[in-house]
Amino acid sequence: MAAASVPPWFAGLLIAVTLVGVAVGRYPWLRMNRATIALAGAVALVAVGAIPLERAFAAIDLPTLALLFGMMIINANFRLSGFFRLVGGWIVRHAVTPRALLALAILVSGVLSALFLNDTIVLMFTPLVLGITFALRRSPVPYLVALVSAANIGSTATITGNPQNMLIGVSSGISFNRFLVELAPVALVGLGVAWGVLVLTYRDEFRKGDRLRAADRGSGGFLAGIAVRPLRPVLNKSLAATALMLVAFVAGVPVPLAAMGAAALLLVTRRLKPERVFREVDFSLLVFFAGLFVVTAALETTGLSQHMFAVARPLAERGVPALAAVSVVLSNLVSNVPAVLLFRPFVPSFPDPETAWLTLAMATTLAGNLTLLGSVANLIVAEQARAHGVHLGFVEYLKAGIPITLLTLLVGVAWLTFGP
Repeated sequence: MAAASVPPWFAGLLIAVTLVGVAVGRYPWLRMNRATIALAGAVALVAVGAIPLERAFAAIDLPTLALLFGMMIINANFRLSGFFRLVGGWIVRHAVTPRALLALAILVSGVLSALFLNDTIVLMFTPLVLGITFALRRSPVPYLVALVSAANIGSTATITGNPQNMLIGVSSGISFNRFLVELAPVALVGLGVAWGVLVLTYRDEFRKGDRLRAADRGSGGFLAGIAVRPLRPVLNKSLAATALMLVAFVAGVPVPLAAMGAAALLLVTRRLKPERVFREVDFSLLVFFAGLFVVTAALETTGLSQHMFAVARPLAERGVPALAAVSVVLSNLVSNVPAVLLFRPFVPSFPDPETAWLTLAMATTLAGNLTLLGSVANLIVAEQARAHGVHLGFVEYLKAGIPITLLTLLVGVAWLTFGP
């Protein structure tokens, strides 16, 4: 390891400033977001010699970026095909009571988030949930909290559910099947917990026996507003490509290769221009990841990671509860992806690396439900709701967010500690 050309304390200060900016999402008086902050921090660390340029390039985890990019291409095709609006119509047709509407919203959000990125699901479904609740004359807040909490919980189940799980899946070498078997039960029970907490928290909205008006659920209500003729060839091809990808996952094909294979299949088309698909890709998220890879790698080149490991190892040796607690705190301080990246160099040296990886995946994901600032998905929902005149406040979110987070974490810790 080459010595840094700057004092470790200075490199540590640059890393801290970068991670704080990532956690807050901006710097005062500057028009920067998480992606530009991570990239600027990475370049600054290379420029001052905290990490050699060659080491910085090597730190960028291409398999993780390939997996993330492949899933974005798949999601883009589903969006352009009209798939998510079809699902919204299906929810309205089958929800006859507010409790059923809540259950279907949680189920759909959770299941789709396990297959695709949770951020994509809330981005597509927030306008649909708002439209449904406006048409059915219901308060949108409980259903918005249900949407985002279920998206976070459901994404716990698979490697492809969220960015931090993708990072863990590639870094750990845990197979898609193994990951699913270990964490899907936590996600399923967690979705039930979210439903129960929301029914109890918003008793007036979910009075037993209350029914939704058939006229508002029918063709003259919300369905007429979202009636859309899907692009059937694109939808069918997207479903086929996703099915092939899942078969490849189960068969043991490397997850990044399977995702990129499905994406490549979808890009061979006569119907959608590539520019239209690429406009749907969140390239800023790829930049964000690349920058963070370099920033966290600088911890190793400066020797700061050794001090962190001295603190992390005793906690890890205390078992799942201690590691989960630290993961939750760190996730709410610097966000979940940076939290995983900070742990990544140490986990292979833990007494039980696989359990540690799974604990990180579970805890950093479920921690996102604690506050409105806990995950990017939460912020997407709050911002889109505000654009439609609905205020989802920080304190209002806490009413359900705190109990949902604590109860689902208890479920996850118990399962990973005492489960088969």
